[in-house]
Amino acid sequence: MSALSEDWPHPYPNSLELNASAAFNANVGARLSVQAAIAPNSIAIASPRGSHRQRDHRIYDTISMAELDRRSSSIAAGLQGLGIGPGKRIALLVRFGEDFISLVFAVLKSGATLVLIDPGMGRKNLIECLAATRPDGFIAIPFAHAILRFFKSRFPNAKLNVTVGRWLPGLPSITLDHLERKSPGDFRLPPTKIDDPAAIIFTTGSTGPPKGVLYTHGTFNAQIDQVAGHYGIQPGGRDLSCFPLFGLFNAVMGTTTILPDMNPIRPADVDPVRLLDAIDQWQINQSFGSPALWTKVGGFCAKSGRRAESLECVLSAGAPVPPRILEQVRQAMHVNGCMYTPYGATEALPIASIESRTVLHETSLHTCQGAGTCVGNRFSGIQWQIIAINDNPLERLEEVVELPRGEIGELMVAGAVVSKQYVTREDQNAIHKVKDGANVWHRMGDVGYIDEQDRFWFCGRKSHRVISGSRVLYTESVEAIVNSHPDVYRSALIGTGDRFSQAPMIVLEPWPTLTHGRRLSDTQLADTIVRQLQENPRSCGVERVVVYPGKLPTDIRHNSKIFREKLTEWANKKFPE
Repeated sequence: MSALSEDWPHPYPNSLELNASAAFNANVGARLSVQAAIAPNSIAIASPRGSHRQRDHRIYDTISMAELDRRSSSIAAGLQGLGIGPGKRIALLVRFGEDFISLVFAVLKSGATLVLIDPGMGRKNLIECLAATRPDGFIAIPFAHAILRFFKSRFPNAKLNVTVGRWLPGLPSITLDHLERKSPGDFRLPPTKIDDPAAIIFTTGSTGPPKGVLYTHGTFNAQIDQVAGHYGIQPGGRDLSCFPLFGLFNAVMGTTTILPDMNPIRPADVDPVRLLDAIDQWQINQSFGSPALWTKVGGFCAKSGRRAESLECVLSAGAPVPPRILEQVRQAMHVNGCMYTPYGATEALPIASIESRTVLHETSLHTCQGAGTCVGNRFSGIQWQIIAINDNPLERLEEVVELPRGEIGELMVAGAVVSKQYVTREDQNAIHKVKDGANVWHRMGDVGYIDEQDRFWFCGRKSHRVISGSRVLYTESVEAIVNSHPDVYRSALIGTGDRFSQAPMIVLEPWPTLTHGRRLSDTQLADTIVRQLQENPRSCGVERVVVYPGKLPTDIRHNSKIFREKLTEWANKKFPE
């Protein structure tokens, strides 16, 4: 990583060092004040202004660490004046940007529990998820407040509401401007313990209805320490924040957040030129984005020859990253840079990580042959086990059957970054949580195995495995074989028919454009893939391959996780037995 800037005379303080200070309590928002004291004039957030012009320096609005800390404390003081504090749940419906980041820290500082939700999950899911959290209020833009008015009966406790933006008749009278009139000196950080609730964050819903995961202040503190320590993130760096939740970590790691000119809920639609221009203008050294985003950027760089020389650290998560994308991005970034693919879930993040060189030079060959995707070694402080696949609840650790290395089973993890409970869809706690005295293990819902180097090889989601009589097929293993064909962009293994005697089928999406010449016709491509599958013992038995008429349905958050349940419904209608 880059050397520290002159604004950062001290190394990044972790939570253990902060706890040693009498001035620190477990509230993760306090870490912003620490960073502001260390380097008050360093830039916290840079937001693009106006329209984008290719290869031209764009104007950005900036806010310093000290200003961000003061602003969030002023807002927190205003929130406390409204009665918002410990024990209250406040939902935030604001577009990602400076206001969003300031409000997140303000709510955390107030001691209230923040409710964060993806607006792209669809109105029905959004309303259902919000109602399930029983919020005490909403901090939202006018458009969101206008919609919420139609569902007022679903939110009987929501009395503490704030409008972010221009006030209009019928909207909550308290605005963000009103809150900011409070002096930051009026703010008092409430006593906060490590296990106190900090946020409710929802899963993507790629394998069922979204679930609300409870994050404590200890969860956030542990995540920050793990990410900063494992990836060597140093204060003074600059991050292109292409994923909102990761962008929240930057300020408390002493990193400048450069807001990208993109729709954060549509990463696959990103304009690579806009991102690359921002990287050049700001000499950005790190960035986090979904595989769909890096597919777009890597492909553009490979075709145009454009490079991002300052990029030293790239992170991509949400779904396995194809080796060709790793290679394309690595070729475009700093020659000594690293591209990592961290592994985890909303309920447990981060769990493991692997660097692109290991993938490209060692594991990708095995992946293409159906061995699964190696996600690397575990982070420090993480415990993991591979247990016998079981679709039923496992209440206590004594009920778990641990499997030997190399045998495919279900991954179960424990550690400080692992959440202990769902606070919506609470019936899922019995399915995913295993008690071990005072400790709680989380069943990831992922299947795979641990090799002799203590690396986890991901073979797919447990609920997506295809059971065909005595044969079990795993999505990631089979799909990697299919995806190794140069004409295939991505694919999905699904099963039709009865759950325990399914007929396996591959549904694939070809590359929209190719650089190597003409693509095979849909019929030729399907026939070729069938032969390829029959030649591999990990995939033989899959005799039906169809080309999907359009883009495969994917999750909103990353545009990478394929909704196989939707494909199964489509296939059952399209190809009735």
